[in-house]
Amino acid sequence: MLQKLTWRSFLFSFFLILTPFAILGALLGHLAFGISFGLLILLLWNYHQQLKLSYWLWQDKSMTPPTAKGHWEVIFYGLLQLQKRNRKRRNELATLIKRFRSGAESLPDALVMITPDGTIFWCNRLAENLLGFKWPADNGQNIQNLLRYPELATYLKNKKFHDPLTLTLYSEKDVEFRIMPYIDEAFIVMARDVTQLKQAEIARRNFFNNASHELGTPLTVLKGYLDMIDDDALVGYLPVNALNTMRNQAQRMESLIGQLLALSRLEYQVNETQKMIVPIASLLSTIMHSAEALNHQRHHFSVLIEPDLYVKGYSDELRSAMSNLIENAIKHTPNEANIEVKLFRINTTHIKFEVNDSGQGIAKEHIPHLTERFYRIDGSRNSQSGGSGIGLAIVKHVLSRHNSKLEIKSTLGKGSSFGFTLEVVNN
Repeated sequence: MLQKLTWRSFLFSFFLILTPFAILGALLGHLAFGISFGLLILLLWNYHQQLKLSYWLWQDKSMTPPTAKGHWEVIFYGLLQLQKRNRKRRNELATLIKRFRSGAESLPDALVMITPDGTIFWCNRLAENLLGFKWPADNGQNIQNLLRYPELATYLKNKKFHDPLTLTLYSEKDVEFRIMPYIDEAFIVMARDVTQLKQAEIARRNFFNNASHELGTPLTVLKGYLDMIDDDALVGYLPVNALNTMRNQAQRMESLIGQLLALSRLEYQVNETQKMIVPIASLLSTIMHSAEALNHQRHHFSVLIEPDLYVKGYSDELRSAMSNLIENAIKHTPNEANIEVKLFRINTTHIKFEVNDSGQGIAKEHIPHLTERFYRIDGSRNSQSGGSGIGLAIVKHVLSRHNSKLEIKSTLGKGSSFGFTLEVVNN
């Protein structure tokens, strides 16, 4: 078993070779000549081994190094082991690359790997089909030369990749682009065909709009006839409870249609207008006047509004979000419950809006689903209380357009808390 070279083994072999020449020179009376001759022979032998190594490295196509004796045998053996390790690593790397490519080809997205300046160095087969790339012909091309869209050029230039970019390609396909860095000098571009999804969303929006419009017309007629029945001459012919039920249900349907239209607008709205400075404290004060009229003194209100608070956003949407939370507290808590409405500054940069109630509370398993459309839970939050399951979905979409999210805390038997934070601005 060969072992690595050490100073001890090297000096031992050195003196082992020179000793015979030194003894022979001493016997002949020329010790220095004998040692010099031995050093010359050793030097020539080393040069010979170096020539063999150089020939093997540069000219010989053999995979195995040449044979030798002494410490050169150890060196050649070490090179052979290094070669075997490198071959094993290359095989492992080739297997890893093969697995990566196989996995990348099986993904439902087009994958393109680019350098920071946009140069393509790999793409999968779906990128060829969806984006029109040709591999390996497009290797080294800049992605902006193959996808000539100003929006994509701006997206790559700004390097703000936290939000996806959706483009309508010349092939009339709607494609969503996501870019993610995965090493220091490379990015992965993921492209997904969302044409059918976009068409389905448009169809759903049109359905909501059309259904709401078609329902609104007969509802208007129905409410008109209900108003006519209020005439004293007709009241006695119909039960009062039946009339009240019809009015309440008509009003509830009208509210539902309005909420559906509002939700549809929020889900597909593009920020065509700039956000304005909103006096949110004054806005909340106005909302509270309407809320107290809706309450009919059934609950105990506690209101704390810090004055002169301003945020940047959309006034109508913020009014809708706060109104929904306050109305929910009124509708879904029993009479004589305490409702606390607060708007206050939590630090120098943010304010918080909260609605706290002392109602029956909400079970933990329901809380993550409360902002889903048409989600309602058992108990007080049902159709009897007028809940449609849309109000909190509207709040969620409004807050997402204001870089915020709805915070919900609730304990069964103790009440619930709904709130959100917004960035404050100095007016």
